[in-house]
Formats: sequence, C-alpha cells, structure tokens
Amino acid sequence: MKSLLKQNAVFLGLSLILIVVLGLGLLYLPKGELHLLLCDRHTPARDIFYRYYTRIAEWFPYLLCVLLLLFSRIGDGVLASSGMLLSALTTQMFKHLINAPRPITWFATNYPELNLPLTAGVRMNAWFSFPSGHTTSFFALFFALSIIVTGWINRNPMPQRHDRAKSALIQIVFFVAAAIGGYSRIYLSQHFASDVCGGIVVGLLITIVCYAILHRFEGQNWYNYRVLAKK
Repeated sequence: MKSLLKQNAVFLGLSLILIVVLGLGLLYLPKGELHLLLCDRHTPARDIFYRYYTRIAEWFPYLLCVLLLLFSRIGDGVLASSGMLLSALTTQMFKHLINAPRPITWFATNYPELNLPLTAGVRMNAWFSFPSGHTTSFFALFFALSIIVTGWINRNPMPQRHDRAKSALIQIVFFVAAAIGGYSRIYLSQHFASDVCGGIVVGLLITIVCYAILHRFEGQNWYNYRVLAKK
C-alpha cells in the first residue's frame, strides 16, 4: 500500500487539493451560488466540448477494461474492471439511499424565477444527484490507469530521474482528464460541486481497496498472464 501511495502521490495529491478547494467553496458559499459561479460561462464551443466529453464515462472505461484484459496483464484488467464495477455499484447505492435533487429540480423548487444555463441536446436528470456517477467513473478509471502505468515505469530496478519525471507527467495528464470529466457534470448542470466531491472520493477509495486486495496476487501466474501475448 505504501508503494501505491508513493508512486501515485501526484495524482492523489492533486485530487486531494481539488476536494479541499471544492469543499472550501461549499463551506463559504451557498450551494446554489457556488453552482452558478462554476457553470455560468457557457459558449457554443464549450457546450459542444463538455456535452461530448462527459459521455466518455458512459463507454470508454468499459472499452478500456476489455483492452487491458486482452493486451495487458490480466491483473491490470481486473483492477480497472473491479474498480469500475464496485465504484458504480457503490455510487448507485448512495444515489438511491439519499435521492438528492439535481440542480434543475433544486433550482426550480428554491429559485423558480431563475433560468439555469443549459446545453442544447443534453437530457436533464431530476433526481439521484449525490454522488456523481460520471465523476466516479472518471476518477476510478484514470486512477486505475495511473496505478497501472506508474507500475510499468517503476518495474525498472533502477529508475532514473527521467522515469520519475515521466511518471509525474502521466499522473498530471490522467488527473486533468478526470477533473475535466468531473467539471463537465457541473457545467452541464447535472450535478452540484458536492456531488462531484462525493464522486471523486468514491472513485479513489474503491480503486484503492481493489488494489489492496489484488496486489496480494501480483506474483501469481494468472495475474501476469497476457491473453494476446506474442508467442
């Protein structure tokens, strides 16, 4: 576990900073005011970008899990797949237990005179807001990728300075990709900042739990087996 935290310190550190920043925003600003502050900069180009980027969470993680199972070690594919599946199940459990209103419902109830900036072509959901399922998927996926790729890099028995720099850069890229996915949910007014925070926490914690369990089998043949390995 210490090696996981050390090798992925950049991704985890940036994620923690994001959680703290959003948490402070929620602490010092009313829920609705913070949402409007974060989502009120719509342009046609941004609408198109976030409309399609957010949909990556609906198919790309599952495609990538299949590719990892086929072309990488079985253990890598199982890590990504189990993290995605368990985080999705955890998110759905909380959604249905809490049944929080989405922004469009919350604002219609509390500020009926206010029109939220919406994006054309996006079907708005009314309930099951907390936590954000898309954000959970983004962070579970890209954190799993960070673990897998940094693991590849750190298998070098004598990692060089450029290996550490490469690992840090990759973690930054993965974090930015995940963070943009989380922000897309706020921009599209599908979720509040609190929902995104919840999604980040669920995605990270479930992936860490999956790694802690699977890491014990890393030395076994099945974990390192490659389905489509070159003969």
